[in-house]
Amino acid sequence: MPRKFKEQFKDFLFVVPALAYAIIFAYYPLVKLFDLSFTNWNLLRDSYKYVGTKNYEWLFYGTGAKYIRNSIQVTVIYAVAETAITIIGGMLLALLLKKTSKYFKVLKAFAFLPRYISISTAGVVFLWMLNTNSGILNRIIMQYGGEKIDWLGKPGTALLSIIMLAGWKNVGYGMMIYLSAMPNIPREYYEAAAIDGATNTKSFFKITLPLLAPTTYFLFITSLLASLKAFQSIDIMTQGGPIRSTEVYVYLIYHMSMEQFRVDRASAAAVVFFVALLLLTIVLQTISKKVSKNSVL
Repeated sequence: MPRKFKEQFKDFLFVVPALAYAIIFAYYPLVKLFDLSFTNWNLLRDSYKYVGTKNYEWLFYGTGAKYIRNSIQVTVIYAVAETAITIIGGMLLALLLKKTSKYFKVLKAFAFLPRYISISTAGVVFLWMLNTNSGILNRIIMQYGGEKIDWLGKPGTALLSIIMLAGWKNVGYGMMIYLSAMPNIPREYYEAAAIDGATNTKSFFKITLPLLAPTTYFLFITSLLASLKAFQSIDIMTQGGPIRSTEVYVYLIYHMSMEQFRVDRASAAAVVFFVALLLLTIVLQTISKKVSKNSVL
């Protein structure tokens, strides 16, 4: 065989294990997911048959439509809130702790530490903190004359409690990303602005914020896509309740498959979620290219 072909074939052999892994654990399950979405498979039965698009009709036009709409609404609220806290809170913390003294380094470490705490551990801690009768948060509220709040037992506060956990865990991540980007802004810009009489606030909005736009967009993409797939914190703290007020889309899929044993409907919901995430990723990548191009120019 020609030498060039041998080299190419050898390179291909090195790729085969990774390719096999992707086919077995990624592409085949995805194809099987599409396949199951057209069946009537209930885990309580050993067999199933193909029923066409009945599961999708149930999701969009049947009794499942109200659950889909509710989970989409909850997911959007949760994702927007978590992303906003990560970006805005991270920016504020970065501005407050951008000094390099050892005391500020300790404060940065404490702010970033929740990022390394597993979500299961953090969820258990927040369950104790938000407990109606013995939680520390209610004790503080009652200490100042307020009434205790059923944080996880009422629809109006349950989702807020989940958002509090997400914000506490992720705001330090946003801070560190901004702190790593801020030193790259040339000091000459701020010196020139100070000579022209610009205040710190004006310098922030005219210099810091625009030059950190690529960093902000990076945080926006990573935080948004991660928050759309939230599951573990909801599973630990509320199990989607009360009255489905914290049932994000991923938990809806889990509920249909593992609690109602309707793998067929869960597969259809998962396919819809996959397509939605795929389209969102394409849109975000397109915008990201434009942002990167403008930042270079």
